[in-house]
Amino acid sequence: MNVSYPLKPIQEKNNLIPCLPHCLETELIEICKTQILARDKAQRMAEFFSLLGDSNRLRILSILAQNELCVCDLAASLEMSESAVSHQLKTLKVMRLVAYQKRGRKVFYRLLDHHVLELYRSVAEHLDETD
Repeated sequence: MNVSYPLKPIQEKNNLIPCLPHCLETELIEICKTQILARDKAQRMAEFFSLLGDSNRLRILSILAQNELCVCDLAASLEMSESAVSHQLKTLKVMRLVAYQKRGRKVFYRLLDHHVLELYRSVAEHLDETD
């Protein structure tokens, strides 16, 4: 069912311009409403993506996508302090992106599951594409 709305004037640089009428596809809108991402899930996803907005975390993930490493080896590879790497790893652990295992005095980190690895690889591949 299509619904038309009456003309409404809009203010643009002190001139009134009539808004052209348009029809809404109400059936399509109702279908879209059933498919739209829930607000709470959208919020969690936004937090997840903002977490990945840090270049140091992405660099850590790029290494862990290839190898399981201890904090000291990660720090040396990234040319960062162990403290800085540990801080980033803590954030990644909270978001369940990495897991760790203690072996003696060392703590080894790895990507937690294949979803993170697939996401990382998809984004890296997308960025490598040329128009």
